[in-house]
Amino acid sequence: MTDPSASRDLKPVGLTVYDLPNPETSTPDSAARTRRGRWSLIFLVLVCAAPVLLSYFTYYVIRPAGRMHHGELIEPQRALPAWSGSDLQGKTVPLDQLKGQWLLVAVGSGSCAETCERVLFVQRQLHKLLNKDSERVDRVWLITDQTPPAPSLLQSIEGATVLRVPADSLAQWLTPASGQALDAHLYLVDPMGHWMMRFPYPQDAKVVAGMKRDLERLMRASSSWDKPGR
Repeated sequence: MTDPSASRDLKPVGLTVYDLPNPETSTPDSAARTRRGRWSLIFLVLVCAAPVLLSYFTYYVIRPAGRMHHGELIEPQRALPAWSGSDLQGKTVPLDQLKGQWLLVAVGSGSCAETCERVLFVQRQLHKLLNKDSERVDRVWLITDQTPPAPSLLQSIEGATVLRVPADSLAQWLTPASGQALDAHLYLVDPMGHWMMRFPYPQDAKVVAGMKRDLERLMRASSSWDKPGR
């Protein structure tokens, strides 16, 4: 038999519940470690981003105007228009699809007379002379009328983007130097879609060599943030 006095001696078992640590009451050492960790992370991000920030600062703030040989910097820069052109098959192509690459732009009639042919030839030669940086540059020919280009000319500029655009619309974006024709220049557009430089008519090898040096300098200045391909 169970002893009644034994059950009278039993006592309930007590449980003690401890609170979890409160972040607001962390020790000073813990808070200091947290702050040091945050500053270390910020410092690491700044170190990684420094080359990109520096190249942007160099290109867009300390503009390379004094070191350009033949290119004329455009102030203010002009963004790619919101309107569209059409390819030679009649397909509509929004101009802002060209963003993401440097654009070396030629302009002219589809009949492409001597001046036009010279500009397109130099455009092609400059692209080749850029060697590995040529992957960062696209050649563009904007045709301002409905004249069909000669098949032999299209064959010679294979790889270029050819678009028809209304001449009156184009004149609101690209403009020639005073006293010059629109088709006498090569126009340079940066990867963000800003027309930022105008090259003179490439009349001789000396001018072409100066244009090449300008392009090479811009390629170096933008190499840390601009990569090939869109």
